[in-house]
Amino acid sequence: MTLTTDQASAPRTPVTDEARRVGLRQMRLVATGLLVLMAVVYVLTHGRDGVWGYVNAGAEAGMIGAIADWFAVTALFRHPLGLPIPHTALVRRRKDELGASLEQFVSDNFLTPQVLREKYLDAEVVRRLAAWVAQPEHAERVVAEAVPFVRRGVERIDEHELRTLVDNLVIPRVRREPLSSIAGHLMARIVEDGSHHGLVDLGARELHAWLALHQDEVEAIVRSRAPQWSPAWVNDQVTRRVYQEVLRWARDIKDDPQHNVRHAVDSYLAELGQDLQHDPRTAARFESLKERLLDHPQVSDTGVRLAETLRQTLVEALDDPTGHLRTRLATELAALGRRTLEDEALRARLDAWSADVVVDLVGRYGPELTSVISSTIQRWDAQEASDKIELHVGRDLQFIRLNGTVVGALVGLFIHTVSQFL
Repeated sequence: MTLTTDQASAPRTPVTDEARRVGLRQMRLVATGLLVLMAVVYVLTHGRDGVWGYVNAGAEAGMIGAIADWFAVTALFRHPLGLPIPHTALVRRRKDELGASLEQFVSDNFLTPQVLREKYLDAEVVRRLAAWVAQPEHAERVVAEAVPFVRRGVERIDEHELRTLVDNLVIPRVRREPLSSIAGHLMARIVEDGSHHGLVDLGARELHAWLALHQDEVEAIVRSRAPQWSPAWVNDQVTRRVYQEVLRWARDIKDDPQHNVRHAVDSYLAELGQDLQHDPRTAARFESLKERLLDHPQVSDTGVRLAETLRQTLVEALDDPTGHLRTRLATELAALGRRTLEDEALRARLDAWSADVVVDLVGRYGPELTSVISSTIQRWDAQEASDKIELHVGRDLQFIRLNGTVVGALVGLFIHTVSQFL
């Protein structure tokens, strides 16, 4: 019979303890009934010859097998016939050892790094998660579910906590750590990458624009430096000429990426980066400037106000379901899901990284997880533990009694046959 997809994927109905108890009772009756049948056959065929002798031998051996297996199965959970026979009622007497052994078995066979990694990769967790989150409605749901937690965390940070953070952590840490070497390395890397060129371009454009719009102010500054004995018309000509040259110089800097001033700025910044890293005097001046800046009373207030403004802005953005922040987060999350599905190399890296995380977490906290097994079993009453285990496996163990009865009867029949031939 072939199962349909719906049948194969349908969840199993959980078996209740009452159903297990009924099944166990029924199998006990069947196994006991077979033993009684063997006893009846044995009594009816006792002392008879011929074919009945073979039947009698088989029934006798079947009784022996049934009683032996009944003893074995019963001895697991209780004393047979209430007799305190050694090595019986094993579950009651050794439940703690069984719990520890089960814990060790789970740890050694299910929570090993190799098994965990194989099972995790076989499950294709990253691909499934990416396929789910790639759908816009699912990405929006993730953001919507995460926002309340983020918002509550941000709201818990009040002004007092911000000031404590700035005064007791940020400023003392900045004061304690020498920053000249870090600043020098950062400066050298910025110059090497050309990351400052955009700022230089902005400064050059603003300088040229200011000069072009403030001709009168510039000429007034130059004219104020002219000597008193110089004629006014000469001063006007010189002033106008100076302004035009300054304006042309600013325009050249703005338009020429290879201007000497730009190269001079690059050279100065590169030299400053090296001096901050290797020149003790420059480093000392930088640290002195840092100390004077941190000693200013407005530093703490400014830091707190900036942090408070950032906090309020973030809360307001999180509160707006159609705002730019939440929309952008959902869009980027869905885009990440689609990219993960399309880029096999990225998906492989995420699989490897997440598998390492899972293995590391289980390796670190696995013993605490598996200890739940032994600690739970230790808290059980011995009788309760025995009853729980028997309720779950006792029905299957009754088949041992059935098999023992049948196999014993066949072996007895075989031995009786061999005896007759001998």
